[in-house]
Amino acid sequence: MSVIIGVDIGTSVTKAVAFDSEGIPLASASRRSRLDRLSGSRVEQDIDNVVRTVVEVVRETTAALSEPPAALALTGQGDGLWLRDADGRAVRPAISWMDGRASDRVAAWLRGGTVQEVYGHTGSGMFPGCHAPLLAHLQEHEPQSLRRAVTAGYCVDAVAQRLTGRVSVDASDATLPFLDPVSRTYSREALAACGIEDLAHLLPAPAEPGALLPLDAIGAGLLGLPEGLPLTAGPYDLPACAVGSGVREVGDGLLIVGTTLACQVLTDEVSGDPSAEPAGMWLCTPDPGRWLRSMPAMVGTAALEWVLALTGTTTGDLDQLLADSPPGANGVTALPFLSDAGERAPFVDPAARGRLDGLNLAHTRADAVRAMCEAIGYAARHCLETAGLTGTLAACGGGTRSGPWSQLFADILGRPVRIPQESEVGALGAVRVARRFLGEPPETKAQLFRTVEPRVASRAVYEDGYAAYRSALDGARAQWGDATSR
Repeated sequence: MSVIIGVDIGTSVTKAVAFDSEGIPLASASRRSRLDRLSGSRVEQDIDNVVRTVVEVVRETTAALSEPPAALALTGQGDGLWLRDADGRAVRPAISWMDGRASDRVAAWLRGGTVQEVYGHTGSGMFPGCHAPLLAHLQEHEPQSLRRAVTAGYCVDAVAQRLTGRVSVDASDATLPFLDPVSRTYSREALAACGIEDLAHLLPAPAEPGALLPLDAIGAGLLGLPEGLPLTAGPYDLPACAVGSGVREVGDGLLIVGTTLACQVLTDEVSGDPSAEPAGMWLCTPDPGRWLRSMPAMVGTAALEWVLALTGTTTGDLDQLLADSPPGANGVTALPFLSDAGERAPFVDPAARGRLDGLNLAHTRADAVRAMCEAIGYAARHCLETAGLTGTLAACGGGTRSGPWSQLFADILGRPVRIPQESEVGALGAVRVARRFLGEPPETKAQLFRTVEPRVASRAVYEDGYAAYRSALDGARAQWGDATSR
């Protein structure tokens, strides 16, 4: 029985799960990593701290097994900017995908047509926490960091380099915003449009599908595992979750209800109108000829946690709060755009901001919480419609642990939602990819799901609510645009 440990390096939590050859979890561990929120909408992480969480969860998981694993499979957060020297050491703290320091630059690029030009070359939009604006920002404000750097990479490859001594970036990570997803090569035109073509040497070539990295002596010593043990570095968490959730057929989709509300649809062609609104991306998958049309919205559980804190409640109260307010939240509505960096899908606007509307003294905190949950559901529908969902829909992430909120998503989307029984689908997806790369047979045991069916009784309320949400969003976007143009 071949056991592989999947490691999902999240934004704030690192998790490891050992899966056997049938996809059954045998042992697991988790550690919180530090997220530093600084002035000026800056959000950073310490690479050493992140690596330490990986070492601890792998060691703890391995200790619970009867024998060492056959391989390690890494996945984790994407985007941001993880600058390293030749030895894989940070030349400055890693900049998180949640960072907003380059918001003004993205706003200027939107007004000036740069974002649209890049979208025309690659099919990827941009947002403040991705490579292009962050590299341009450092080029102006921290050129010394760029001079010291050898690699401008991401979380997963940063950890993999520490454990193997090699730089290997998965094509999914490399997608946004410079990669031509069909040729899997960087677009020089996109780099030039952003004024950073002279930094192209920092971008490592995407690895070919099937790349295996052996642990070196340093990595083996850190983890307490044999030197030479194979490791895979990617895909990053969005496509890994799609694989782990059983998204296999063209047109099928995945909704991740986590810090990011990530919506994805599997496709067999990269297409689209280059003049369309520049948002989302075409993520490369481990299968040539297959891509994920991805709309990873910045809204998600963070918006829910904010309104829960505002009302003096917690996630443990969520199910009862949703039960205490009817569909439509007694007329209270919300826009859920609470990220410092604005929004990135299905539209890009660094100035996007949230709000609660329609409140009066008769309303309760349950109405405010339900309104925010419904707004996040409407945002999911907006993203999935834009991504072209036509098939079945799976869902995962912390938000799906709530039965009433899962029901709300099914009702708003008007379609069944399949939720995998295995909660750590990112780690499972990374392990499935690793098995394929190792030449091992796929699981034969059927994956288990619970299916949430939409309720007919709520359809009219949510159809009207979605129309009202889109209308309110259009009005708000006009206001945001007026504010940023002044």
